[in-house]
Amino acid sequence: MIAMLVNSHVILEYHNMNKLIALLMVMGGFVLPCHSRGMKGNIQLIKQHVYADYKQMYRQPEGGALLFPYITPGSKQYAAVLWDWDSWLSDVALRQTLADVGTDSDRREALVYEQGCVLNYLAYTSETDGYMPMVIDAESDPNLIKPADIYSTNMHKPVIAQHAAFIVRQDGGDAAWLKDGFKRMQAFVANYKEHHRHIETGLYYWQDDLAIGVDNDPSTFFRPKRSSASIYLNCLMYKELRAMAYLAECLSMPALARQYEKDAADLRDAVREYCWDEKDGMYYSVDLNLLPYTGEPQIIFGKPFVLHQGAPRHYPCLIQRLGSWSGFMALWAGIATPEQARRMVRENLLDEKTFCAPYGVRTLSKMEKMYHLRATNNPSNWQGPIWGISNYMVFRGLVDYGFRKEARMMAKKTISLFGDDLNKEGALHEYYDPDTGKPIMNKGFQNWNYLVINMVAWLEGRAVVKEF
Repeated sequence: MIAMLVNSHVILEYHNMNKLIALLMVMGGFVLPCHSRGMKGNIQLIKQHVYADYKQMYRQPEGGALLFPYITPGSKQYAAVLWDWDSWLSDVALRQTLADVGTDSDRREALVYEQGCVLNYLAYTSETDGYMPMVIDAESDPNLIKPADIYSTNMHKPVIAQHAAFIVRQDGGDAAWLKDGFKRMQAFVANYKEHHRHIETGLYYWQDDLAIGVDNDPSTFFRPKRSSASIYLNCLMYKELRAMAYLAECLSMPALARQYEKDAADLRDAVREYCWDEKDGMYYSVDLNLLPYTGEPQIIFGKPFVLHQGAPRHYPCLIQRLGSWSGFMALWAGIATPEQARRMVRENLLDEKTFCAPYGVRTLSKMEKMYHLRATNNPSNWQGPIWGISNYMVFRGLVDYGFRKEARMMAKKTISLFGDDLNKEGALHEYYDPDTGKPIMNKGFQNWNYLVINMVAWLEGRAVVKEF
């Protein structure tokens, strides 16, 4: 009887301790998943996989449209394709890997593929119109890469200068390899400014919903042409303009550098004015699909009448209160003020009813009607699942704004997600269930998932490679 009471007491204490641990795990809005290997085991598994596998993203040009070596996202689905923001962010992870375990020979080998990503795109960019394709396939017809009407659809996301600036900065400011192509890069940015920018607000918009990166983001997906001033797009453009300023300085063009810095500051101010929502403490995309006030008389009720003349529209856009992870890119870009950043983290990122999940940040708030976790391709699903890149970019913004505890938690969630996947499946996937960590689709996806290595370096207190 005494033994039974002792054992019962031990069992009770054990369950109480488990309750205490569970309580501590959810404090601060975080829920940590349980893992048998632990954080150190997951980190070791991830390192082994990435360090052994990263060169599988290297591709040689084998005829067709690709002219230079390049970096591919990996997996059979993307075996011989150069994508715009994929190659840039894969390169950031590649440089971390090389910093961790690469030799001088490895770095020289990689540089050819890094620069080739940029040079392949510049090869199809005209100094006249600045159109740049967003994707180049090994089987593409070089004569058909450029659409007949370059202003009716999207082009390369504004990350080409960021990619180039990243490579240049990593190599101590050597931009000589860009000298011949920099005018094409200038034309590309000018194209965005002249044909993808809303004059009244100063914000940039998508032409349509083709390959916007966050494929089915409801702020743009299935919406009218030129109606979405996406917060994702504008944050990328702000960093792109700053990267152009840096490259202009490296190429001894100080006046041009100052102009790009001014353009960047103007865009930052526009994003703060039109995309920040004081009510929700969040950055959102905005709707530009508003009819103009013409002042023209119409026959109404049998007589001439100027519609709306008593109170014509005085606002140039409408905010879209759609809870997307893209709003947190205002942290990644450095656009948010410190107070805005505090509200975004406390009121949105840590809210388990919306974004906060056991394995990272949901790509769409769980409270949105559009939220779902189905496996979809063309478009890929950004309406809820966890993506490695969204986890990383939120992590980077948290670090930059000094939210170290939250950044640490985001890194650990991502490490747990990928460690579990490697242990169970032997490979990574494109996106995941936010609550269970179960992979949803596309086994073998490498790409920006490898940015988890940069998170690991930060957790371990080592030198961290970060994007420009």
